[in-house]
Amino acid sequence: MTEHLPDRSTRKTALAPDTRTMDDRAARAWTERMAVRPLGGGRYAVDSHSGATYVVDLPASRCSCPDHQIRGERCKHIRRVAIEVTSHRVPPPGKRRARCAQCGVETFVGEDAAEPWLCSNCHFGLGDVVLDRETGDRLVVAGVTTRQAEEYVIDAADSTVADYETNAGYPGDDLVVEVRYLADVVRRERPRTYAFPHSRLAATDHQLPGE
Repeated sequence: MTEHLPDRSTRKTALAPDTRTMDDRAARAWTERMAVRPLGGGRYAVDSHSGATYVVDLPASRCSCPDHQIRGERCKHIRRVAIEVTSHRVPPPGKRRARCAQCGVETFVGEDAAEPWLCSNCHFGLGDVVLDRETGDRLVVAGVTTRQAEEYVIDAADSTVADYETNAGYPGDDLVVEVRYLADVVRRERPRTYAFPHSRLAATDHQLPGE
């Protein structure tokens, strides 16, 4: 199941825990206004309340600020990045924020995750057997495109997927999934590829023969 992330903002923000028992650097990490921006590879840019920007390497626990470089301290910037990661405001090292190309839900995925990214509820993998909600036919996924139904033109029909008569009622901004009929695939013929709006297809537990 895909995790829904909290709303985010690019503005500098201050957090508000009980800081009375914290040391000075920890308290400032929680209370000062800062903006944290992921750079990838476990590195983060921190826009400080003073207007300066420092780079934190979280896995190495390093920061480019003078407090860390000169004094060798675990500075407020390193602490703030750790706070933001723990609170899911920014992605942890090795992850990036991604929005499901079908339903729009946001979560963190691996930095090398393929596009279009689909959440666990919307994901169709190559070779998955899916069900056509209109006809009950079983189809085999040949690929998920980055194009929407209103953009994808079916040359043989001189129509977009969205405008195709049997797709009436399905959203025009659905991703287009390319599929082949299971019967054609099983017969080992050269199966023709068809284009369907994503929400017309339903996942199944069916597998191709021999899998």
